[in-house]
Amino acid sequence: MNDVLKKIGEIGIIPVVVLNDAKDAAPLAKALIEGGLPCAEVTFRTAAAEESIRIMSTEYPELFVGAGTVLTIDQANRAIDAGAKFIVAPGLNPEVVQYCINRGVPVCPGTCTPSDVERALSLGLDVVKFFPAEPAGGLPFIKAMAAAYVNLKFMPTGGINAKNVREYLAYDKILACGGSWMVKGSLVEAGKFDEITKLVKEAADIVKEVRG
Repeated sequence: MNDVLKKIGEIGIIPVVVLNDAKDAAPLAKALIEGGLPCAEVTFRTAAAEESIRIMSTEYPELFVGAGTVLTIDQANRAIDAGAKFIVAPGLNPEVVQYCINRGVPVCPGTCTPSDVERALSLGLDVVKFFPAEPAGGLPFIKAMAAAYVNLKFMPTGGINAKNVREYLAYDKILACGGSWMVKGSLVEAGKFDEITKLVKEAADIVKEVRG
């Protein structure tokens, strides 16, 4: 596992961010750092994603900025060129995975079946996203799969929140959890970055509580 993924594991909870306006990128980055989760998975669902990644990675180099919801090689290329240190996808597209590998950037494709996992393993990966985590069976399903794939770590995302994240973090096959509850779009758009900092700190405290 490379250094970026190890750092993600140390952070424990990865804020999944949707930004509709790049002007919010810098204050959000500041809030994440001050709250104690110096990482962001900026989803490529909006036109502002690429510029937001560029702003965050330039103005706050201590922030581990990645791109999420990456569906194509073009999106991966733009994200990496903008400064993304890791790529996350909802599903497993072998071409996107191979492109990221060729560029030396960690990639966590989405999986939710043993067949998905085996495709990821065949591409040389040792960390995969598990998505959508709660609808697909949650932690019991991950544990059932992990029993067969002993060297694999999971990054579950989807339906994870402050109430259930502890049980995920306590399982040693979970690298980190992705979640958006501390960076809700409504808070970002309202400019409530103090509130975001507070929620991020609460999430960071959960990681410390569970993992020490």
